[in-house]
Amino acid sequence: MPLFRSLFFCLIWLASAAGAAEVFPAGAPMRGPVSFIYAVYYATPPASKPLAVLAEVDARQGNKIKLVQSFPKELTQPLAMASWVDTAQKTYTPPDLQHIKYFGRGLTPAQAEALQQAQHVLSLEFAMPATPTYAGQQAADRLVLQVAEQTQGLIWDEETREIFTPDAWRKRHVDSWQGDTPNALTQTVIHAYQGDKMLRAITLGMAKFGLPDVVVNDFSRSNNAQVGNAIVALSQAMVEGQSVGQDGTVTLSLNKLKHEDVKSAQRHTSKPNAKPSVQIVLYKSKPEQGDPQNRLLELGFERYPGPDRYARQVALFMDLYGFSDEVQKIKHTDAILAASKAAKAKLPALRTAFNAGLKPGEYLLVKAPFATPDQRNEWMWVEVTQWRDKQITGLLNNEPAQIPTLHSGQIVKVAMDDVFDYIHRYGDGKEDGNETGKLMEAQYAGKKDAQSR
Repeated sequence: MPLFRSLFFCLIWLASAAGAAEVFPAGAPMRGPVSFIYAVYYATPPASKPLAVLAEVDARQGNKIKLVQSFPKELTQPLAMASWVDTAQKTYTPPDLQHIKYFGRGLTPAQAEALQQAQHVLSLEFAMPATPTYAGQQAADRLVLQVAEQTQGLIWDEETREIFTPDAWRKRHVDSWQGDTPNALTQTVIHAYQGDKMLRAITLGMAKFGLPDVVVNDFSRSNNAQVGNAIVALSQAMVEGQSVGQDGTVTLSLNKLKHEDVKSAQRHTSKPNAKPSVQIVLYKSKPEQGDPQNRLLELGFERYPGPDRYARQVALFMDLYGFSDEVQKIKHTDAILAASKAAKAKLPALRTAFNAGLKPGEYLLVKAPFATPDQRNEWMWVEVTQWRDKQITGLLNNEPAQIPTLHSGQIVKVAMDDVFDYIHRYGDGKEDGNETGKLMEAQYAGKKDAQSR
């Protein structure tokens, strides 16, 4: 079977969100034995014989991994089975250029082009008992690095479906360890898939540690970063020994993470009002096409308030990472109303673009009025999930200050004629729109300056 199973098609595959019913089993989520495959691709025949270099490197490293011809039924130590293939184009097809564009780490365009003609592959299949010290996994990362460096190859991680230069592998897979603790962020990858309306995210690579991969179903595009952060935090907690409660509950605390780089990155995304810990219910997740061949667990949000799953998702993220949502009382000046009129004129074209399909990482927000109990309006942003003629359906992107029946993340409907402005955010971080917001910010800043005098 070829090492390379191209997953690029999954970037455009429409995934249906799988419902989760059964809670994840209680106790330590680690299971063994652990097995995974690394490979070293050669665009040109290597000057040194990789199998001989492998044996030499393994001996220099103290034979931490025993090289064998076949795996025994019972594993008592880390083992590796190596094979040399010189028919890669037929049996171990290298990743194509489109896949490398997304999942190539450190490759130059010339290296990516040359890899397409590779005929030679050193396959390394590892098998080892599950252990919280991860000594076998760390030795495997170092072993494949030394072989690739000495034979000038490119490293393929079968679990994450990434291709690395030796330098990129060293940074992500070797230097990122802290003692015997791996960095879940650098050792795994998160794939996000477009569903019918919402996204689905899943990790690849947790099987290398005897742990399940993590799934979040049915979330909005604007929550992509928070979902990714939460997945990394949970993955790191499991790598560090987090257990699951009898009812599938995990108490996740960012401050208790041991890996300092991961903890620092998580803190960097947190606001001062973030809570010290949150409770997440974990469920067994049903695999979908293209998922890793591993156990899957799915994040649940039932412990958090809200009228639907989207509002409950946002409630968890607000607890885990905090939030800032300042209410501003602004007068609609002639300049602001003129900017709104210009924005309204662009709505038909935005509707056409939205219904034609947004690109990965791209999303659209509209600002609309919501009636308060005292018959006024609170203006809030809505992430568009559906746009039919004059009606827009979406997820509320603000936490209301004066409307107790609404919550951030909740599904709402607004009339296109009521839209005041828009934000069109692209996958590269650039955005169009919100010209009224810029004028409001200037007005609000002027008020604050006047009050401070």
